[in-house]
Amino acid sequence: MLKNTRYYDPVNDFRRRIARRLMRMVFGSHGQPTSEPLPTKGIYRILVCHVSHSLGNTLLLTPLLSELEKIYPAAEIDILTRSPIADDVYGHFFNVQRIFRLPAHGVGHPLQFFGTLRRMRKIRYDLAIDADPLSQTGRLLMLLSNATYTLGFSSPKKHGEITHPVPLPTDMESKGRRPVYLLRHAMGRDVTADYPVPDIRLAALEREQGRAALMRSLAADGITSPGRGIIGIFANATGPKQLSETWWMRLITVLEAAHPEHRIVEILPHSGESMIGSRYPAYYSSDLRKLASVLSGLDVYISADCGIMHLACASDVPTMGIFTVTNAGEWGPYGPSRHVIAAQDKEPEEVARTIAAMPELGM
Repeated sequence: MLKNTRYYDPVNDFRRRIARRLMRMVFGSHGQPTSEPLPTKGIYRILVCHVSHSLGNTLLLTPLLSELEKIYPAAEIDILTRSPIADDVYGHFFNVQRIFRLPAHGVGHPLQFFGTLRRMRKIRYDLAIDADPLSQTGRLLMLLSNATYTLGFSSPKKHGEITHPVPLPTDMESKGRRPVYLLRHAMGRDVTADYPVPDIRLAALEREQGRAALMRSLAADGITSPGRGIIGIFANATGPKQLSETWWMRLITVLEAAHPEHRIVEILPHSGESMIGSRYPAYYSSDLRKLASVLSGLDVYISADCGIMHLACASDVPTMGIFTVTNAGEWGPYGPSRHVIAAQDKEPEEVARTIAAMPELGM
């Protein structure tokens, strides 16, 4: 049968075939692909490979960890990652045993890179998971593991034979839900059931200390009461997601008029500089868990799409994520009291009215 020349790219097809052969030569076979579901019994040592190191991507792996703890409550989970904040984010999951942290640039730190891989390879895993649907590096690292079962997405970007390849879903873009979908699909479970939300596993004492820090920030500006609630504003973002100080002040003006009984606190970016002219009480910390603790003390959090938005979600705060350019289906917050605020081509006053009408603000 002739190939459909409208969609067939012979050069890319040739490159993929060569890549697959090289993968088999270098890594061998990690078991023939099977249509049998992953077993629910006998899996006690799990490796999760996730090399992406941004704050958002690091936090969006936590729903998979929650799902693994639910399905395999007696298992130990090891994580192989490049994230510099992995210990702060993953280290408070009870089932997480080891975090193998690779250097951000392995070429520049070969001894650390190969030393970490050597420690990982000493462990015989029952299951290894490549959680990223796009990263070929994650697939390579998973294939280096000694695992009985290997699980990952199948796509033209992925090479290497694994036991449980899962087709990349076209109707599931969410970065937080996709790894959970991967596991559920491979186990034959219901992929439409509610999904775990990002979670940094704050302790009760951390939450208590975070609320106390917020009250001290208010008191420093002569405010002695939280009023009807504390609204946190993080007015920073990267690239085209960044909204101007004028844009934010127009939004806050409408918000204050609608909810004069609420207090506003600015959450400062890593630079420590106010993005809205130091007009409001502020909080700053370079410590991720302290910042998460303070976020947990807010009654509402508002920002553009950014890593701190995901941290707020993981801290269990009612979150209003303002999306102007990025794909909300892929990066948007999900779950109870987590809202995507579509702001493409909208004036800040209109965005403010949408937020002011949310039930979390008592309307």
